[in-house]
Amino acid sequence: MSEPDSTGPKNTAPTSEEPGGDTALMEVGDHAADFIEGLLDICDLEGDIEIDQVQGRATVTVSADDPGALRLLSAGETVTALQDLTRLAVQTKTGEPARLILDIGGSRDQRSRELRQLVESAVLTLQSGQEQVSLPAMSSYERKLVHDLVAEHALASHSEGEGSARHTVITRA
Repeated sequence: MSEPDSTGPKNTAPTSEEPGGDTALMEVGDHAADFIEGLLDICDLEGDIEIDQVQGRATVTVSADDPGALRLLSAGETVTALQDLTRLAVQTKTGEPARLILDIGGSRDQRSRELRQLVESAVLTLQSGQEQVSLPAMSSYERKLVHDLVAEHALASHSEGEGSARHTVITRA
């Protein structure tokens, strides 16, 4: 079993005295990092944990010097499941729903690239004459990224559906 990192997770988020600092978000980040640190220990995996605040959400990033070290945990569906478990663990500690983003081994950057390609493909489909393009169901965070990418192309987008079937529809503006 690996030895726990004696320095613990690095909190790079602004303090409540700094501009943009939010004590509640820092607490969410700290609880989330503690949960993820315990999970890494159980899995006997080494990883560096950083805590930040991005767009009103606590963001916990797990990285490793060896790119393959986090391979088992960095698959998209695995990260989504771990993020949900982390949210539940934080909610158990705080009594409040947690807004957080979990990134393991660059998984969020990879997913952003995939979403960019998906939007580029939809743009080409619209340019070929189709009225609208419906994308697959995705999380609210991913839909937000898609809406931003669509806006860069001067197109319109909206979300349809409920729960796990909620997806983005792209149309001409």
